[in-house]
Amino acid sequence: SSQACRDFLELAETHSRKWQRALQYEHEQRIHLEETIEQLAKQHNSLERAFRSAPGRPTNPSKSFSEGSLLTPRGEDSEEDEDTEYFDAMEDSTSFITVITQSKEDKKAEGGTGAVSVDDWTVADNVPDGTSPGPKVHRVRRRSRIPDKPNYSLNLWSIMKNCVGRELSKITHADVNFNEPLSMLQRLTEDLEYHHLLDKAVNCTNPVEQMCLVAAFSVSSYSTTVHRIAKPFNPMLGETFELDRLDDMGLRSICEQVSHHPPSAAHYVFSKHGWSLWQEITISSKFRGKYLSIMPLGAIHLEFQASGNHYVWRKSTSTVHNIIVGKLWIDQTGDIEIVNHKTKDRCQLKFLPYSYFSKEAARKVTGVVSDSQGKAHYVLSGSWDEQMECAKVVHSSPSSPSSDGKQKTVYQTLPAKLLWKKYPLPENAENMYYFSELALTLNEHEEGVAPTDSRLRPDQRLMEKGRWDEANTEKQRLEEKQRLTRRRRLEASARGGGFGAEEEKEADVYTPLWFEKRLDPLTGETACMYKGGYWEAKERQDWHMCPNIF
Repeated sequence: SSQACRDFLELAETHSRKWQRALQYEHEQRIHLEETIEQLAKQHNSLERAFRSAPGRPTNPSKSFSEGSLLTPRGEDSEEDEDTEYFDAMEDSTSFITVITQSKEDKKAEGGTGAVSVDDWTVADNVPDGTSPGPKVHRVRRRSRIPDKPNYSLNLWSIMKNCVGRELSKITHADVNFNEPLSMLQRLTEDLEYHHLLDKAVNCTNPVEQMCLVAAFSVSSYSTTVHRIAKPFNPMLGETFELDRLDDMGLRSICEQVSHHPPSAAHYVFSKHGWSLWQEITISSKFRGKYLSIMPLGAIHLEFQASGNHYVWRKSTSTVHNIIVGKLWIDQTGDIEIVNHKTKDRCQLKFLPYSYFSKEAARKVTGVVSDSQGKAHYVLSGSWDEQMECAKVVHSSPSSPSSDGKQKTVYQTLPAKLLWKKYPLPENAENMYYFSELALTLNEHEEGVAPTDSRLRPDQRLMEKGRWDEANTEKQRLEEKQRLTRRRRLEASARGGGFGAEEEKEADVYTPLWFEKRLDPLTGETACMYKGGYWEAKERQDWHMCPNIF
């Protein structure tokens, strides 16, 4: 009996080992199969990209506009790499189909770099278009390079593992190693890079045509972000940044950091061409382990003085992928609605999330411009990192429902025209944080600016010079100085019978210098708006009212 038990146990052990081996083999086969499929998907994707960017590939003008047949083939590879995490774009993401109709004079839009080639739009005759040769202006020579980024190695995980699920602005002592040598105020000012679109829009007598240019401008502000995965410096409370470029850009811009928790910046721009823009943007961000979501909250206002057309829109969500492993890449997703509050015209823009398996081009943006009755006038298409085009709608009709019952609108349009094209990056940009030509000039030292200006921030200046260790020490000093000021302010407020609680909101005890809280009648929200005085103080060189923050 005991012999039979021993025999059975031996047999069971042999079988168990055999099954374990079989299981191990199946497990290895499965991993091998997954790797093969992943490899095939990558090869398929790179072949598709190579095909898309092949020189001289014929484009078929009768092909659907929504398939991107009229977009310039992308010259560089997409940002993905071995460890990218992919997610599916929804199949019905583009909710319309566009068919191109030949116009009588079938002339293709040609535009130079950054040019607007919408040539037959109704433009007010008596307004100069800004290109006529006027009196010679003395142009200031701006810098075209900054010191190359040092090659610092650091363990990202050791710093980031403590940050999961936290608000990014509350993570203190983050090294400058993750930063770029610009502040958030300078990044906000970069939105003005393609200001010529608004200078052109001033002269549009037709509001739906003007809306196309405003939409192209709103998309253009994302073009600088495609390689810019380093984070800008979180400005000190009371920090300012001015862009005084009436001579070459025709505008003056002032930003002020009006809150530190949550980080909030107010911005006001005046253009001598007849428009003004203002916004208060609060950055809300969450670190989720694999990716970081950045949600800019707040409305952007743009007003054209002569016509009184007043546009309002909000920014889309930015997502930084591969935070822990792999090559960082950035995506813009979500819908943007631009409303002209005077005419009630609307533009619906859709930023399509990047998908490994989608046939759509990466970073794609589509849109429709409609009047107050909801009638579509223009279809917009392009990508947020390259260019935007518009096509005039001549007829629209519902398509026959697809197999899943979904219905799209079919727009018959004239051939597309170029609205906006991204400027090429400067030479050596990959070693200069991928800064654009404008970005390279923003932190250039300038005389006469307020003592609170970002250009005078010492840690940022040291970082730009490549002295990162000193920059980190200086950054900690500035942050400690700011905490001390905040404690004193709260104590004074408590003594004065104000709010005593340490966690009381900053807004209750801090008053910005150049902006003030007002109720925005169009959005119903309270926002910081420019109250004036900055340029007059600059003229007098009287900065006695400025706080000592550096």
